[in-house]
Amino acid sequence: MFESARELLLSKLPDVASCIILDIRLSGVSGLDFQTEFVRANIHIPIIFMTSHGDIPMTVRAMEAGAIDFLTKPFRDQDMLDAVAAAGMSGVELQILLIAQGSFVPMIFITAYPEDSIRSRAMKAGAICFLSKPFDGLRMIECIRTALKRHDDDDGNCRT
Repeated sequence: MFESARELLLSKLPDVASCIILDIRLSGVSGLDFQTEFVRANIHIPIIFMTSHGDIPMTVRAMEAGAIDFLTKPFRDQDMLDAVAAAGMSGVELQILLIAQGSFVPMIFITAYPEDSIRSRAMKAGAICFLSKPFDGLRMIECIRTALKRHDDDDGNCRT
């Protein structure tokens, strides 16, 4: 997490799959201007915009400059997950990013490739459950109940 767009531009960027989730309204610079700076600096990290103050010209400008998606608030969790998947970020990397931003989205990881290292990363990143295919339907229901309870405990409002 960075305090400013300038701080991010001056930092050594990680050599891992990543994306930037960027609001249109930032302190000091607009998200669109920040995207322009990224392009000028020849930085190729996928950008997903989110805003409650967007319009069609903003969307067009962002997408023409290479944005992966332009989400208007409120958006469904699935919309963000789809945008992140399009950017090439894994579910574990998304969970780490969301936690770093102070967000809590209960995630259940389902995979056909149950490597211990991936399971460990997912659980450390705050996953509710890690299910390997094939799995029992009752185990899935248990995971969903745990996710809903944990989400309800986190903010007092159970959203389904």
